[in-house]
Amino acid sequence: MKIYTKTGDSGETSLFDNTRVSKTDSRVDAYGEVDELNACLGAARAAGVGSELAASLESIQKDLFAVGACLADPSARIAARVTKTAITAETVERLEQLIDRLETETPPLRSFILPGGSRSGSLLHLARTVCRRAERRVIALGTDAVDPVLVVYLNRLSDLLFVMARAVNHRAGEPEVEW
Repeated sequence: MKIYTKTGDSGETSLFDNTRVSKTDSRVDAYGEVDELNACLGAARAAGVGSELAASLESIQKDLFAVGACLADPSARIAARVTKTAITAETVERLEQLIDRLETETPPLRSFILPGGSRSGSLLHLARTVCRRAERRVIALGTDAVDPVLVVYLNRLSDLLFVMARAVNHRAGEPEVEW
């Protein structure tokens, strides 16, 4: 299989239901933002977050492929035949459990903090902002265009990435700079 197909040379791409759309289509933009988020998480993992968080981030990266697949599938044709594309309330709950566990490691927040710290902590803060942008793009598609659990997942994921950044920085002995 060649990496290039030339089918996008005219500025269009295909969704999973074979609909041809412009590469500037809002749905393509939304799953493109999710793809960028996925790359940010890969960079954070590569920067060194410890084996436990690396495993969690890898799992989240797989979730994000599922989110992208759902966004690229306006007719919901793939969901029925590929179970790994399922993002469910249980998937969101898994994020919440990790948030709760990581929050026990960090001091309570008393004010806003500036993004930064260690290299991996900084990359997680960056990923959080990309996640928020992806969330906005998905919401912009409209409530009838996407499964509401995708919005909940992205919202909770941005919370998790903030807590992960704090935990990574705390573990590295990096102080938080208050605003």
